[in-house]
Amino acid sequence: MQVQRSEREIISNILKGSLGNLIEWFDWYVYAAFAVYFAPSFFPSHDKTAELLSTAGVFAIGFLMRPLGSLILGKYADQHGRRAALTLSVLIMASGSLVIAITPSYAHIGIFAPVILVLARLFQGLSLGGEYGTSATYLSEMASRNHRGFYASFQYVTLISGQLIALGVQIILQMTLTNKQLTEWGWRIPFIIGALGAIIVLFLRLSMAESDQFASQKAKSKGSLKELMRYPKAVLTVVGLTLGGTIAFYTYTTYLQKFMINSVGLPTQSVTRINFLALLIFMILQPIAGAISDKIGRRPLLFWFGGLGTIFTIPIFVALQHATTSWEAFWLMLAGLVIVTGYTSINAIVKAEMFPTEIRALGVGLPYGLTVAIFGGTVEYLALYLRKINHENLFFVYVTVVIFISLLVYWRMTDTKATSKLDK
Repeated sequence: MQVQRSEREIISNILKGSLGNLIEWFDWYVYAAFAVYFAPSFFPSHDKTAELLSTAGVFAIGFLMRPLGSLILGKYADQHGRRAALTLSVLIMASGSLVIAITPSYAHIGIFAPVILVLARLFQGLSLGGEYGTSATYLSEMASRNHRGFYASFQYVTLISGQLIALGVQIILQMTLTNKQLTEWGWRIPFIIGALGAIIVLFLRLSMAESDQFASQKAKSKGSLKELMRYPKAVLTVVGLTLGGTIAFYTYTTYLQKFMINSVGLPTQSVTRINFLALLIFMILQPIAGAISDKIGRRPLLFWFGGLGTIFTIPIFVALQHATTSWEAFWLMLAGLVIVTGYTSINAIVKAEMFPTEIRALGVGLPYGLTVAIFGGTVEYLALYLRKINHENLFFVYVTVVIFISLLVYWRMTDTKATSKLDK
């Protein structure tokens, strides 16, 4: 049974857990935000698209480690506690950022530069893979029963905050440094900020309370794959509901910045400001939608995303291709993000409610990590490749199809608010 905590205690622990999530995602998104600047340092080329393809490839490679991170740190969280796993994950992320920040360029150490970049990115992927499932589990278990959707939504509040801070740092550096300075050395600054921030958060996480569900459990087969395989329907449901959501999320956040520059032809600095404002509103929407799910259930929000995503993805991107002003691009991006909110705001609590305490972190993290590695991590690379072979519109069709597949999953699944295993 869950011990009654005051709202102040709940908020304090959720804040500590969320700040770690924020800094991890800041470190992760800094790579995407500054790829246009550091690409020449690691992958020198006269073809801008080729440079971006190379950095996008490394971005995708980092995702390949996320299932392994979900497995290792998910098992660790189920066996040794949520707090211990969350502390370890932020330490790993800090190390990866520091390595990228101090790695010499290709001009100085040749092929070793991209090799070190890939290794550091793999390390960060391991961390992020463990962070998602454990963080979703901790926030869900720590939340009060009638406000789980609201509190669990802060996983994406802090995830988006990490991206916003990365964009904010980018805007400041763009205003204070020249493009030449940013390309030569300025891109290293945000990686240093990320490493230092992670060290600070490390000490905050050490003071978090352990969740009561974990502390009170007596199961002996905690965190085992054998135990997880007793819930095949839940595992497959996590894969299905994640599929469309993760592709849509990375399309509208990570890839859209490059799409506006390369395909729409907007100035880099204008695109950064568009992304910042749209993501700020997107972040504010998360707890609102999470609170709505506490009142009406989880499925209506999933239907919102699946239905509108299937209908409007292609029209939004076709309209973006013909956008002539920054404001047009902003409103179209925001429309996509409002639709995606139906998934992002509640996906953590939906997954956590499917699994019992003894395998919750592993159950939430592993199928999610596998799906994101295969589909989310390849969004940018696939989109850039289709653009390079002059079939960019096929990417819009691809996103629409996978969202529709997830919609079918939402249609068949039960509302987890009514069947939550967090109450057992």
